[in-house]
Amino acid sequence: MKQVFNPYTPLCEYVPDGEPHVFGDRVYVYGSHDKENGEAFCMLDYVCYSAPVTDLCDWKYEGVIYKAKNEPNYERFPYMFAPDVVKGNDGKYYLYYSSARHYPDCSYVMSVAKCDTPAGEFEFLGYVKNPDGTVMTDGVIFDPGLLNDNGTIRLYYGMQWDFEEKMDTESAISTQMEMFRKTREEVINGGEGVMGAYTVELCDDMLTVKHKPVRILPRHVKGTDFEAHPFFEASSMRKIGEKYYFVYSSFNGHELCYATSDYPDRDFKYQGVIVSNGDIGINGRLEKDKLMRTGNNHGGIEKINGQWYIFYHRHTTKTELSRQGCAEKIEILENGAIPQVEITSCGLNGGPLKAVGAYPSVICCNLTNGKMPRGQCVEMTLPHIICKNGERIISEIENGTLIGYKYFSFDDVSEFYIKYRTCMGAPVGKIVALADDVCIGEIEITDTSEWKIKKINIKNVNGTHALYLRYEGKDHIDVIEIGFINN
Repeated sequence: MKQVFNPYTPLCEYVPDGEPHVFGDRVYVYGSHDKENGEAFCMLDYVCYSAPVTDLCDWKYEGVIYKAKNEPNYERFPYMFAPDVVKGNDGKYYLYYSSARHYPDCSYVMSVAKCDTPAGEFEFLGYVKNPDGTVMTDGVIFDPGLLNDNGTIRLYYGMQWDFEEKMDTESAISTQMEMFRKTREEVINGGEGVMGAYTVELCDDMLTVKHKPVRILPRHVKGTDFEAHPFFEASSMRKIGEKYYFVYSSFNGHELCYATSDYPDRDFKYQGVIVSNGDIGINGRLEKDKLMRTGNNHGGIEKINGQWYIFYHRHTTKTELSRQGCAEKIEILENGAIPQVEITSCGLNGGPLKAVGAYPSVICCNLTNGKMPRGQCVEMTLPHIICKNGERIISEIENGTLIGYKYFSFDDVSEFYIKYRTCMGAPVGKIVALADDVCIGEIEITDTSEWKIKKINIKNVNGTHALYLRYEGKDHIDVIEIGFINN
């Protein structure tokens, strides 16, 4: 029984910022590469995962496609931020990534690498440059998105900060504050600054731009349709029919939004949210009621074997530094709208997971104690996904914690179990198991420092349901596995 769940890569893998592209008969996902329990973003070399377009349960590790040390500015800045890949008109594949945050003029630059195949070993080609041959540093050259539009190749990039209202929020990126302060002064004084979402058209050499960068979204959002969801980063462009769909991460951080236009470089209108890694917005859910700890988000949409998907990432540990790739089906309506989709455990599976056998606990799509923070929260006690001693577990589960799995297909299930351990001595409590909102049994939690399996009998549960586990008790527990026993 071949299935796939979120995250769709192995549980030991952390490939966020996923950009999916169909090349030939396979879909390839390009992304950053975080380290498990990492100390910074994007600490590892670029890797690639691919799958046949006809079987998204069959993901293949393509290996390292580009090493950080191949970047000439590696010694200056060794971390490889979110990339994207485009097939050039010459049939070659070009990987773009932002690098050299402390380039001699203190700006980002865009690096380019080249390969004959979608997932071979890319070789450094050069930096994106102006027509006069100088390295392009216009705007914050960050988070590339590439589009080959019937032979016209465009690069999208940028970052924007809501300086006037949110400059001093706790989510500020401290290493970039000097640039932000400088730009804030320009904006307050009536200038446009360097922030925003930009595009440039590339020449045949895939390095030289044909014109100065064009800002495609409004810099000042007050009074516009972007006001509640202003562009922050994570540019990704697709052309669907004759419409251009620009996917981006808003200043709210947890969500991937989209805007559309009849043109590739102007007149974009905000349309909505596609996915939130906290399910904020689903059924009117507010940020305070998020169902998963939130943080930055980045991804893109792609049509795979006739079905559209959104790729995004979730957060593990208590930081934003170990992110895992996830994906969901989306629908593009006749009027071009994309309704927001909920995050699930079944993701690319093509349907609910079978309630048969064992599953890692960490494939949960909901994990909350009712007061989940945003971003880094190392000093707090709260339920989170982490690797300890080589085991990937849900840790620090406390009273009131809700763990959710969407969705399972129940058929002839006679027993359900969890594998858990206690953490702080002799807790008294229980796990309440629910199918949707109906209790299907309670598991007594007793003290054990070793992993222990506890089962319950369940009856009269058939069809597709969300599975929720709610912990009620003292102290904390860890859970490593859930499972089903069938008649």
